[in-house]
Amino acid sequence: MLSMTGFGRAVAEENGVTLTVEIKTVNNRYLDINLKCPRILSCEEEGIRGVVREKITRGHADVFVSITDKREKPKNLYLDAGAAKAYVSAAEEIKKLFPDIGYDITVSGVLRFPDVLKSEEETAPDELVSALLNRALGEALSRLNVMRKAEGDKLAADMLSRMDEIERLTCAVEERAPKVAETYREKLAARVEKALGDAEIDEARILSEVAVFTDKCNIDEELTRLKSHISQFREICKEDIVGRKLDFLVQEFNRETNTVCSKSNDLEVTRLGLALKNEIEKVREQVQNVE
Repeated sequence: MLSMTGFGRAVAEENGVTLTVEIKTVNNRYLDINLKCPRILSCEEEGIRGVVREKITRGHADVFVSITDKREKPKNLYLDAGAAKAYVSAAEEIKKLFPDIGYDITVSGVLRFPDVLKSEEETAPDELVSALLNRALGEALSRLNVMRKAEGDKLAADMLSRMDEIERLTCAVEERAPKVAETYREKLAARVEKALGDAEIDEARILSEVAVFTDKCNIDEELTRLKSHISQFREICKEDIVGRKLDFLVQEFNRETNTVCSKSNDLEVTRLGLALKNEIEKVREQVQNVE
């Protein structure tokens, strides 16, 4: 079982290039990837997202990529002829306006003007940067999942312990259920006897009323389904990606428990049913943290 919460960081270094990847994940109903990386790695964004999707299926993931490149590389410069002409033309206009001042425009002077010479920025990573990115991303995801697995094991232990309590409460309801009809029969007989006094009591009519009551408050099917859900929950917890399955199963737990409470017509069964709902809600809250 994997938690949706975790953090992974990895650094890959070689030949003066340092590439760092940090991944932080939190709860989210669906997979949502927020990626921030340098401009030079823009062409790698879709590939990064694809690798993340292979390791994470649910949750919000913040992925941060940074790079430091200390390699000596030749600079590619190009001349902005338009800017150079504009500077020279402006100087000639100034000379016409002020003929007494000296004219000191030179080639080296023009080259020093802003934007006359521009450097071509790299728009794509070279093979070394791509290799370091793949290495750092893989290591960061592995460390993230180690942390998520450790957290997931704790969540599984907590939910399974609560499942033991849910099973205990279900068995208590099952033990109490057969007594509900008998209790109702005794109360009904007592009320009839009190109302009729010494008159003869129609035992067949009482038994008929009890039979109708028993049919209405029968919860055998709900208890059978609850026990089946408990068994399924334990089996699902052995898997890695379980969030959506457990989320659905918890809804079924709630459905059956609500039916038990509505049909019980018995104070003790209702008390046990409310205790069941309390434990199920705690499990539901934990399921929201599971991938």
